[in-house]
Amino acid sequence: MVLGNDPTALSLAADAQGVGDLKKLARDDPRAAVKETARQFEALLLNVMMKSMRESTGQDGIFDSEQTRLYTSMLDQQISQAMSRRGIGIAQVLERQLAPPAPAPNAPAAPLTQLAPVPHTGASSNAKAFVDKLLPDAEAVSRETGIPARFLMGHAALETGWGRREIVAADGTSSHNLFGIKAGDNWKGRTVDTLTTEYAGGVATKRVETFRAYDSYQDAFRDYAGLLQSQPRYAEVLKNTSDARAYARELQQAGYATDPRYASKLAGVIEGRALRISMMA
Repeated sequence: MVLGNDPTALSLAADAQGVGDLKKLARDDPRAAVKETARQFEALLLNVMMKSMRESTGQDGIFDSEQTRLYTSMLDQQISQAMSRRGIGIAQVLERQLAPPAPAPNAPAAPLTQLAPVPHTGASSNAKAFVDKLLPDAEAVSRETGIPARFLMGHAALETGWGRREIVAADGTSSHNLFGIKAGDNWKGRTVDTLTTEYAGGVATKRVETFRAYDSYQDAFRDYAGLLQSQPRYAEVLKNTSDARAYARELQQAGYATDPRYASKLAGVIEGRALRISMMA
């Protein structure tokens, strides 16, 4: 999500776009990345504080509803982000503690042989927990439909951030929606309204959309597979279940998502080390 009206601010690193932007900044300018990370931490802390204050007051008035509480939460998030740009001091303290020391003027760069190698531990614990939780359901639907379990798991991982951004109802219960499938006019099941990122002309915007809700994760996998099998526009997707990049490309071309980089992101997760190692463990 874009922070206020500052066009130079990074997307909040609570979504996939924001995490990607922050990682790129860390590669290009480590000191700027530390500063941005500290500012985002302060924004999240302020949002938690505002949420706690809201919860300490009554929210059962005649004008209160799930919809008003959702919009109040969105407003609180915007306010906390605006406050974090001015700062309350926490970000500056974190930045001083975490930022790498600035090189002395005219100091020679450290030779590469002095730099400690970064350990590569394979899959993260979060990815492993996500796969352990959902792989049996994905494999069951894979046997029914022929869509590889790796593709099902990779797409679910991308949409949910390895389970960290599941769509939840106002009361905090899970919708079990792993694929960001919206509830159209033909959907007769339960629904959940939540804030989501959409792209128009390559520009990301935030808006509230209505999504499908399921009774279980296996139902979510099955509904996703059923969507691909029942819609003619996804016919080319199902012809490429042996090629992750072609599968992802055809999904994007069929209009599954509005993110212009969706295909490369999806292929990256499906072919990535985290998913491969987690599914082998």
